[in-house]
Amino acid sequence: MKLILYWTLALIITFTAIIYQRTTGPTYDKKTEITIDNQRYNFKLVRSHGGETDCPVVLQVADKNISGEIHYRKFPTNDEWIITEMVRTGDILSADLPHLPPAGKYEYKVVLEKEGAIFPLNNNKPVIIRFKGDVPATILVPHIILMFVAMFLSNLAGIMALFKHARYRLFTRITFWALLAGGLIFGPWVQWHAFGEAWAGIPFAWDLTDNKTLIAFIFWLLALLMNRKKERPAYTIAASVVMLIIYSIPHSMYGSQLDPETGEIIQGWITLFLLN
Repeated sequence: MKLILYWTLALIITFTAIIYQRTTGPTYDKKTEITIDNQRYNFKLVRSHGGETDCPVVLQVADKNISGEIHYRKFPTNDEWIITEMVRTGDILSADLPHLPPAGKYEYKVVLEKEGAIFPLNNNKPVIIRFKGDVPATILVPHIILMFVAMFLSNLAGIMALFKHARYRLFTRITFWALLAGGLIFGPWVQWHAFGEAWAGIPFAWDLTDNKTLIAFIFWLLALLMNRKKERPAYTIAASVVMLIIYSIPHSMYGSQLDPETGEIIQGWITLFLLN
């Protein structure tokens, strides 16, 4: 019964972390809503685009009297806004944001119009979108699975260590190897395909995602070494807590960013007030 309780608690914590990541990360679609003539519309504004194509911004708006336009410019710049009319196809309004090299960004706003009245989406706050290279599913899927498996095992090992269950050291070892594979093998592989660089963390740069992975790995390496010959559950508990804190930081914050002037990839802080 205790094992079932440990596994259940670890799953709850893990899925809570997954949901939190999907609602806070700056690369997930921005949800917004607006009311036009007593009709509420819910939209998702894209914030990440992979591949070598232009990025379509698509809204489902059945009212044929509603039109729209997109205002966009490279981020971060003070360039003039470029305005593109959205094209209607049936119930769909759409327009394309021109392709940018990997890590290139736009900030854009969508404005709807009906019979002379203007309805800016997202309270007229710009949405930031980052372009990236196409990451093969054979690399991306194992990376995602291994990272969330590592998160689950981390929670499980930490809970078992907290209650001094005899097998916590086994799960400490498994967590370490899952994190190594997902974060430091498949992670840089994903980064290479997406942005043309395998590692943008310390000591080369300050990419927060890479640095978070490095910090988690160091703590789990320490937990592994300290528990090899003697039970020291405090190290596993500490590593588990650090892992949970790291997962509480929105994914892709302070990520790779293309300098619009030099064309070089740098790291740029995306502040929370710009994202919400």
